[in-house]
Amino acid sequence: MLSAVRAASRAASAAAQQHRRSFRCSVLGAAGGIGQPLSLLMKLNPRVTSLTCYDVAPFVPGVGVDLSHINTGSSCIGYGKDDLKKALDGCDVVVIPAGVPRKPGMTRDDLFNINAGIVKTLVEGCADACPNACILIISNPVNSTVPIASEVLKKKGVYNPKKLFGVTTLDVVRARTFVANARNRDPALVTVPVVGGHAGTTIVPLLSQAQPHTTFTDEERDALTHRIMFGGDEVVKAKDGAGSATLSMAYAGAEFADKVMAGLSGEACVTECTFVESSITEAKFFSSPVTLGKEGVETIHDVGAISDHEKKLIADMMPDLLAQAEKGFKFAKES
Repeated sequence: MLSAVRAASRAASAAAQQHRRSFRCSVLGAAGGIGQPLSLLMKLNPRVTSLTCYDVAPFVPGVGVDLSHINTGSSCIGYGKDDLKKALDGCDVVVIPAGVPRKPGMTRDDLFNINAGIVKTLVEGCADACPNACILIISNPVNSTVPIASEVLKKKGVYNPKKLFGVTTLDVVRARTFVANARNRDPALVTVPVVGGHAGTTIVPLLSQAQPHTTFTDEERDALTHRIMFGGDEVVKAKDGAGSATLSMAYAGAEFADKVMAGLSGEACVTECTFVESSITEAKFFSSPVTLGKEGVETIHDVGAISDHEKKLIADMMPDLLAQAEKGFKFAKES
């Protein structure tokens, strides 16, 4: 009797998990410093049924073979530069970390001329092969590449603002970690919204909304804000020319992809900060808390009650955020 109950329980659990594992996903730029660990984390995600890995690097089929040996329920295939359509066919979620990494002395704007063209090509592929997919842009400069993606999709006649996201999760991950460390708390139990954009001073952590509620001196607030804004520079400097934030970005990208899939699955109260088309400020694209649902973006929340200091940070950075978006729009329209 007991063995029959256990068998039934295992069968029910397997059936529930199989029902949940319903997403075909692709990582574009899967051979890079972000792409490989991101692909690994996607392969481990129980929501993923099928994973494809695309890159122009000739060894990316081997990345797919390597990942395919992992004993999780999803399949995995790597595709080279001539097989973008195969990689994207039927995808529900596409994560794009493709592009060149930052090096010491480089700003996100320095990356623009190379990465803008890469994102344009890959998003064109998405428009043709999986026009209904949620597209998650990691490639920097996000403040410009997301507007590029929107214009590409409009030209193709398939733009859905509910399904285009700039991944700003790493800013939130850093904010949670740095605030928790400053107060000797568990980062997993700390929340800190981060709004605005995803480059330098356009990154605005709302420390006044940190939970559990935390107070800071002005000096502590300023130091934490600066570190969150320029956490990427900290990693670039520490790696001494060997790369940028790859592992933490892969983690953040995988976390956000999981939340998007949770929303698509119909799970309730899935809210994450992300850079989306928005009307809560004068910026066409702005990162703020967004509730995710079965169609992607469900509700875009405003920044809520914030301190005068945070209001000034947003006001001061707004011209830069607008200019960086305009740079992306202009590139897409002229190319």
